[in-house]
Amino acid sequence: MCLAVPARVLSVEGNVATVDLAGTRARARLDALGEEVRVGDWLLIHTGFAIRRLDPEDAQETLRLFEELFSAMEAADDD
Repeated sequence: MCLAVPARVLSVEGNVATVDLAGTRARARLDALGEEVRVGDWLLIHTGFAIRRLDPEDAQETLRLFEELFSAMEAADDD
């Protein structure tokens, strides 16, 4: 299974963005995206590459769903 995670762009230098990935700073390559990226944009990151720009509302909804999933998994572990 492959997983891509929404991340908010903090800075851009050439073809590399520094992003906020769930509270952790990470670097993401922009080569595969093929469009301009700006600070504040939301990107879908997979294995260190930006693969898609996201609407901010879609990014927030995806993060909310991840949190709901993680909470459910923790509750199941407690049983």
